Amino acid sequence: MNLIIYSRRRGAARHIHLLRPLPLLALAIVSSIVFAGGYFLASAKLDGATPSVVQELMEELHVRDEQLASTNRQSQEQLDALTARIGQLNAHILRIDALGRRLVSMADLDDGEFNFDEPPARGGPDTGEIGASAPSSEIAAMLDTLDLRIDDRSDQLSVLEQLLTDRRVSEEQQPEGRPVASGWLSSYYGKRSDPFSGKKRFHGGIDFAGHEGSDVLAVAAGVVTWSGERRGYGTMVEVSHGNGLVTRYAHNKQNLVEVGETVKKGQKIALMGRSGRATGPHVHFEVLRQGRRVNPLKFVQR
Repeated sequence: MNLIIYSRRRGAARHIHLLRPLPLLALAIVSSIVFAGGYFLASAKLDGATPSVVQELMEELHVRDEQLASTNRQSQEQLDALTARIGQLNAHILRIDALGRRLVSMADLDDGEFNFDEPPARGGPDTGEIGASAPSSEIAAMLDTLDLRIDDRSDQLSVLEQLLTDRRVSEEQQPEGRPVASGWLSSYYGKRSDPFSGKKRFHGGIDFAGHEGSDVLAVAAGVVTWSGERRGYGTMVEVSHGNGLVTRYAHNKQNLVEVGETVKKGQKIALMGRSGRATGPHVHFEVLRQGRRVNPLKFVQR
């Protein structure tokens, strides 16, 4: 197709061919159609895929929620276990503190030297360094180690307590001191003039004179093996202290203990009198070791 344009200035006609722009126009139209079609096709595909993608995301979120819940449960269980372990350790520590206080009392130690009622005094300069917190596995290992150390200390303290108890029992059972609350030494151990015949005789104990009815005391802890009348001794109490040691308290006005009774050191066991072969109120005190009389004076003077 030709277009003729006539110009007065130039006085001539110009011919323009209109068929040349068609290929470019056609290409533009085709490109627009392809773009539009691709857009609508992609939109259609995306719209169709959206429900499945959302479903997958929801399922993944659900799995993550379950994993998080499981992790929380495990963390809570571990926390509960650690709390229970700490409670057990606290109970052990309270037991050890009580045992320590008892040992301090038994050993007559200075209160300032061992004080189980207060935490141990500690200190030091601040270096400004901050250490990292230990993970839970390390904390559990530390608690196990602490538990073992507490058990070890508890066993050692128990052994120490038994040793101190045995020592104290041994000391309680060892004859020591005077068998009277008040009185004076009136006759010694060994050969002397008999107060009734005037002849030389062996005196197997020592005598403490005093007021009739005054207290007669056990010089050591033990078990009463005799309580009653005995020839030459009058009313007598005999106490066995173990390890072959026996003490006798004779010429009593009245016995206050019975055979088989356990007595403590310093306990009142009789009242002073003049029963049996006696010239006045006094206590005849004897100490026997393995059945043989020994001088009681060395026990009195301890």
